[in-house]
Amino acid sequence: MISNDLRTEVLTEALPYMQAFNGKTVVIKYGGNAMNDAAMVAKLLNDVVWLRCAGVRPVLVHGGGPEINALLEKLGIESIFHNGLRATDAATMDAVAMALGRLNKDISGKLCALGGQAIGLCGQDSGLMQCKKRDEELGFVGDIVSVNTLLLQTLLDNAYIPVIAPIGVGAMGEAYNINADTAASEIAVALKAEKLIFLTDIDGVRADCDDAATLIPSLSLAEARGMISSGAIDGGMIPKVESCAAAVENGVKRVHIVSGMVPHAIILEMLTDRGVGTMFFAA
Repeated sequence: MISNDLRTEVLTEALPYMQAFNGKTVVIKYGGNAMNDAAMVAKLLNDVVWLRCAGVRPVLVHGGGPEINALLEKLGIESIFHNGLRATDAATMDAVAMALGRLNKDISGKLCALGGQAIGLCGQDSGLMQCKKRDEELGFVGDIVSVNTLLLQTLLDNAYIPVIAPIGVGAMGEAYNINADTAASEIAVALKAEKLIFLTDIDGVRADCDDAATLIPSLSLAEARGMISSGAIDGGMIPKVESCAAAVENGVKRVHIVSGMVPHAIILEMLTDRGVGTMFFAA
């Protein structure tokens, strides 16, 4: 049982953060294997609705790597990665769009069932994320050149929760696969978000990736890039950390990597003194 004194202490600690974030935009990126844990997904989505009711303007960007991998395996299409990015030919792009589209509507529906006004989107909706091809080796992998902030601001101003799948659109209407971390970073920058939170499979950046005790609470951009150069950060963490760095450099005030397997990680990060995970800062 929780004592009344403890309840009061928790609420008192949260109040100044609730005041500070009232009316502010927060971009949340959710992905990885944590998306396959139904109990954790329910807590995450409940927290997103709670934030909206408390006056925060959340934008949810989701990945879907496990779902894409499973569909590609069923279709007999090999998954090939280069520096954490999925090489995407035409057949792979079709599978990516199918998997992410299904997941996008599932998330939106669950948010609505919890009382939120959620709307599922991808970059092809009203040119939300205009893209250009990154390079021929990666195929239909896009770099974002613009974000339709008018669409997002209109939705946020009317209390909707945008749920965004990382699929962009090219000049001729062609679909592009976008790394979800990159998409979240670009959206946060375009919206001038107060905070960007990456929820992932691990608790943040570690000095030793296999040792949870070596979690690094905060990293400067120079330190983070040094860890990439040394190989201490590798694989799928590279685009994630690069996305954090890009967001900080382009004006997002606070950027964090936290574990999506921690119950109510968003609330703990946003509304408590200690927070969780790794925070990135400019200098």
